Amino acid sequence: MAPVLPGIRAALGPLVIFAAVARAPYQCASDVDPDHRQYEDPSEALYGLAERFKASGDRRAQADTLRFLVERYPSSRFARMARQDLEALGEPGAPPGGERAPGDGDR
Repeated sequence: MAPVLPGIRAALGPLVIFAAVARAPYQCASDVDPDHRQYEDPSEALYGLAERFKASGDRRAQADTLRFLVERYPSSRFARMARQDLEALGEPGAPPGGERAPGDGDR
């Protein structure tokens, strides 16, 4: 009976490996779908909030949010867009001094 056990192991080994691989999660694609990503840049979130204020007709809140975005994250791509939106609203695009807030990285 001893020779049968190694034969069973040899036959079941590939099946066990196949079953483990078949149930493994798939690798993520290199391009993340924006609707499914878990990380959101704070400047992007602020710009989105300003867009929601715009959609609801709250111009003052939109301008304040855009100004805060420019002040807090001046080097982000959303700050550039926020400056353009502020200019379109007739609001000043950058806070006085144009300094970065403490702790703000290059975003």
